[in-house]
Amino acid sequence: MTSANRYDGYDALITQTKGIILGITIADCTPILIYDAKNQVIAAIHAGWKGTVLQIARKTIATMAEHYGTLAKDCFAYIGTCIDECDFEVGDEVAAHFAEAEKIFYESKNKFHVNLKAANKTQLLAAGMLESRIEVSPFSTVQHLDTYFSHRAEKGQTGRMMVLVGMINKL
Repeated sequence: MTSANRYDGYDALITQTKGIILGITIADCTPILIYDAKNQVIAAIHAGWKGTVLQIARKTIATMAEHYGTLAKDCFAYIGTCIDECDFEVGDEVAAHFAEAEKIFYESKNKFHVNLKAANKTQLLAAGMLESRIEVSPFSTVQHLDTYFSHRAEKGQTGRMMVLVGMINKL
């Protein structure tokens, strides 16, 4: 992306153009921000459970590499506030798409809970990012309703949060 505009229908935006602010909206899905410090490239990712299953975080790093020469080891990432595994209850059909380390089965509920933060972090690590350069929000949209919006907890009657990333020209 080289010009400011509204881009609907995309779950990942990437730019190397300074002065452009990338933004995504969320209300339980996982926001991921990536910064390639060497090549001065940024990305904003909206990773719902489907995007996570489709490896959007890993594919974004691959696209950054293809178009801008990004090496994952040169990147920093922030995995933002989303629904946490204690509240993200899913059926067997969704749970089947996640690795064992990314889900927990609660016999009392006969349901799985999925950890979207862990699943996306695993993708970033598999792409070659250094663990020391990945920060993960400790907050939950559901557990912290006084601060965040949660589509699930508020039954769809809620706002959205905007997550932004940008680069400025040095003065």
